[in-house]
Amino acid sequence: MENLISLVNKLQRACTALGDHGEESALPTLWDALPSIAVVGGQSSGKSSVLESVVGKDFLPRGSGIVTRRPLVLQLHRIDDGREYAEFMHQPRKKYTDFAAVRKEIADETDRETGGGRSKQISSVPIYLSIYSPNVVNLTLIDLPGLTKVAVDGQPDSIVQDIENMVRSFIEKPNCIILAISPANQDLATSDAIKISREVDPKGDRTFGVLTKIDLMDKGTDAVDILEGRAYKLQFPWIGVVNRSQADINKNTDMIAARRREREYFANTPEYKHLANRMGSEHLGKMLSKHLEQVIKSRIPGLQSLINKTIIELETELSRLGKPVATDAGGKLYMIMEICRIFDGIFKEHLDGMVHAVLKDLVHKSINETMELKQYPTLRAEVANAACESLDRMKEESKKATLQLVEMEYCYLTVDFFRKLPQDVDKGGNPTHSIFDRYNDSYLRRVGSTVLSYVHMVCGSLRNSIPKSIVYCQVREAKRSLLDYFFTEMGKKEAKQLGKLLDEDPAIMQRRVNLAKRLELYRAAQSEIDAVAWAK
Repeated sequence: MENLISLVNKLQRACTALGDHGEESALPTLWDALPSIAVVGGQSSGKSSVLESVVGKDFLPRGSGIVTRRPLVLQLHRIDDGREYAEFMHQPRKKYTDFAAVRKEIADETDRETGGGRSKQISSVPIYLSIYSPNVVNLTLIDLPGLTKVAVDGQPDSIVQDIENMVRSFIEKPNCIILAISPANQDLATSDAIKISREVDPKGDRTFGVLTKIDLMDKGTDAVDILEGRAYKLQFPWIGVVNRSQADINKNTDMIAARRREREYFANTPEYKHLANRMGSEHLGKMLSKHLEQVIKSRIPGLQSLINKTIIELETELSRLGKPVATDAGGKLYMIMEICRIFDGIFKEHLDGMVHAVLKDLVHKSINETMELKQYPTLRAEVANAACESLDRMKEESKKATLQLVEMEYCYLTVDFFRKLPQDVDKGGNPTHSIFDRYNDSYLRRVGSTVLSYVHMVCGSLRNSIPKSIVYCQVREAKRSLLDYFFTEMGKKEAKQLGKLLDEDPAIMQRRVNLAKRLELYRAAQSEIDAVAWAK
């Protein structure tokens, strides 16, 4: 079962690395499907003290006003080798053994994201902190900024609503378990944590109530009605905790000693003796760990279904967007050649004995049908121009070939051809007479008839040969070498020039990168969740 929490821890870290941390996103999000425990409470409700009691370490920043200004995803890992250390996800190779340094790094990393200074801005980007210790249970908690009613200390007027919106963005998710922290020395009806929890979880199905500052209640009063579920009923039993006092914090009172005093308080206080076995921060940690394991186990089939479905959607979308642009000159040239070959193939499918104007129409039709060219507008225009210029060259070659055919035929009609015609001597034809006497009307008619017959014969021959010439010089060449000249020119270009042709929309490029990263996450999640499911 411990593997389940470790699995969710790993997936949550991966989600955060992708910028997927529970906010609205146009891309598929795995975060919202993962069970988590969010800690909610008003300022000064004792929220930080509860977390430190569960961990057994003094590590959270303290002060007046809004101290927690970014979500803190706290992942606890139980180890048995006696060591105690902490790691931040933004510093993966650094181990902290001094928890005062952990506190400082939380404050510094918050300032790095929000700008620091007196602005006191907040950010929804989580800080990931893992703590390894033999004194913790396997558990993940998300510490959220404390709810407040007024803006103070130079905070923007919107800070009250901004914090509430951030808290809601986490706890309104159906897979979020809410740890609602309320102080016992205030009226429960005014509890910020209970108010917002009731709004997002009206049945209390996923809300755990934690009552702090029980030892600070007025004399003669107690919290038994609340802890026994009569004052405000939840699906799960209320848990009371006794945190260190400010004096204890100032004196750096040992957390282990503080836990012992907490156990003694519930065991020795008459009002709470009968509840002692389910009170205190140690019981809270164990109970939450067990519940989180059960929730994760129940969600595994749904997670598997979601992941499998999303992988198909991501693969389909990536396929539609096409391949990413290569980084080197050879890769760019190969991509251009491949896209042009796809266009050339589509063009050849349309080609079947056509003339120049129709060939150009087919070029434009083929350009529009080549999906890969739609991805790169400049390359699309260059290929269209190159194809049309190639057809123009082929048209000129076809014209020359046709004129040569005609020239060959009319050059065949020489003076010797007329000399070989038979002379009509019987009807006045005499070689010794002048040319006007020598050729009578009959002879001239025969010449005219012979030439006309030859012209008809030649025209008939050209009717057959000219289409063949056009097919040979234009259609055949278009099939064989439409983009040869373009390819030759591409081979002379450098990487920068090739890159200009592959001028994909930057937004599409970024979307492809984001989709590819998410696909990698989902495939890894699929493998790991399947392994856990089989292990069950």
